[in-house]
Amino acid sequence: MATKKQIFLPLAALTVAVVAMAGLMMLKKPPEEKKVVEFIPLVKIEPVTVGELPLKVRSQGVVSPKEQTKLVSQINGQIIELAPQFIKGGLVKSGDLLARIDPSDYEANLIEAEANLASARASLQQEKAKGHVAEQEWLQITNAKPSELGLRKPQLAQEVARVRAAQAQVKKASRNLERTYIRAPYNAIVESRAVSLGSFVSVGSAVGHVLSTEVAQVRLPIADRDLQFLIAQGLNASVTIYAPFNGEKAQWQGKIVRNEGVIDNDSRMNYLVAEVDAPYSLAKPLRFGSYTTVDIEGYVLPSAAVVPRHLVIDNQLALLSADSTLHFANVKVIREQGNDVVITGDITNSSQYITSALDYPIEGMKLSLPEQLAEEKEQVKSEQMLAKVVGE
Repeated sequence: MATKKQIFLPLAALTVAVVAMAGLMMLKKPPEEKKVVEFIPLVKIEPVTVGELPLKVRSQGVVSPKEQTKLVSQINGQIIELAPQFIKGGLVKSGDLLARIDPSDYEANLIEAEANLASARASLQQEKAKGHVAEQEWLQITNAKPSELGLRKPQLAQEVARVRAAQAQVKKASRNLERTYIRAPYNAIVESRAVSLGSFVSVGSAVGHVLSTEVAQVRLPIADRDLQFLIAQGLNASVTIYAPFNGEKAQWQGKIVRNEGVIDNDSRMNYLVAEVDAPYSLAKPLRFGSYTTVDIEGYVLPSAAVVPRHLVIDNQLALLSADSTLHFANVKVIREQGNDVVITGDITNSSQYITSALDYPIEGMKLSLPEQLAEEKEQVKSEQMLAKVVGE
């Protein structure tokens, strides 16, 4: 049978241990409470520039002359003279002599025609005199009426016809003589020359090809959807033409002069025609054959902005509000231009659109900027340093 000592000693030891443990627990410093950290997405922003925005329609085309002429011979003969500027690339003025055909035969034909005319006129005068004599003789005869033949009127008509025919021959010979001179029909650049000294040409033979330098034109394909951005479908709109010149990008000003009014069967595009006056008289000539990029002036939007196309989703643009929260602005896409879109709607110059991707964007969610995060870190660092100084 256990004694009282055997029973109470273990209980006393257990009691002492519990009291000691309770004392130690009371002396232990309770753990610090951790702050609840709120996750705020970090975003990048760009300012929205809203204002008047002129719309432009861009197209491409090749510069060509408004007029071009293939020069051909209208008579037969040998080339006896060529102008120095009548070579490929030569610039000529309206009326300049380009080539001359041997005029000898045509000068002789003109002399012969003029001689025939003089003879016909002399015969006409003689016939007029004979008719006058016949009329006087018939006046002395009172018992008969003169006939047309008796008054020599048929003979007079015949001589008049001979004079007119001779006059026509003179004109023809004179015209053929003038055709021995082949002249530039307008201010032009020589595209090619098909003859040389001593060449024999006949009627219809090619002599050369010239391109008018008075007006250059560019035929511009325009998609039907882009015509809506042009006033009066582009008629009389100003254009800026871009093309390389001597290894550098240059530009020229022109104007749309006409809409061809039909849709091309092959390209299914509308075509506008732009013109530039005196392209080879400019400081930087707009050369024929140049491949150009052309901007056509269109409507001016009173209030619009240009933003990257991928940021507009379902006609909404993500903005950063003044209180650093997410706001979806309703916008209308007016047109696409490359990687950007032109928009109007619930935006102002104070708006800032978000360029960062958001995993789960929700209207009104809190957002943060990199500079704000840097400021917060700097503030925390300052507070820690202050606390350290105070503690010491």
